[in-house]
Amino acid sequence: MHPVRVSIPSFRSENSSVEKGFTVFKIDVLVNGRLHSVEKRYSEFHALHKMLKKSIKPPEIPSKHVRNWVPKVLEQRKHGLELYLQTVIMENEVLPKIFLDFLKIRHFPSVPKTESCGSFDTESVESSKLSHQPVIVYLRDPYLLPAAHETFSNVVIEGVVHGVFYPDVQPR
Repeated sequence: MHPVRVSIPSFRSENSSVEKGFTVFKIDVLVNGRLHSVEKRYSEFHALHKMLKKSIKPPEIPSKHVRNWVPKVLEQRKHGLELYLQTVIMENEVLPKIFLDFLKIRHFPSVPKTESCGSFDTESVESSKLSHQPVIVYLRDPYLLPAAHETFSNVVIEGVVHGVFYPDVQPR
């Protein structure tokens, strides 16, 4: 199962003096337990579809032309776009970068592509893996209050703990 889930819970119509009215779809994106929302017009979905066709075989996208803008028709389009996004996720083990950018997903844990290495032998697989070095090493948990024997207290931790647990009490 993919760590990405999408839904389109709502849409709204926008009217502009510069251009004719359009509909904005709110997309809820759940990645590894974190939820964020993005808003996209149908024209952005259509542009995504055209870009995805260059790298994968995307599912069918709902029709670009809608005869009337009644809520029932817009609700069908919303459902069709939601199904489109969910199908792209289900049918692709590695999601294309253009798709992740569309959903504003950054720092997505992905498997390195070994196809770009030219061969599938173990040496190319090993060389394609990223090596991670620790940047910061803590000798103890930095989120715990400092030990009572320390001469200097950590002002930041005290401030956060004070603000969370004692918001009504004035600091000393």
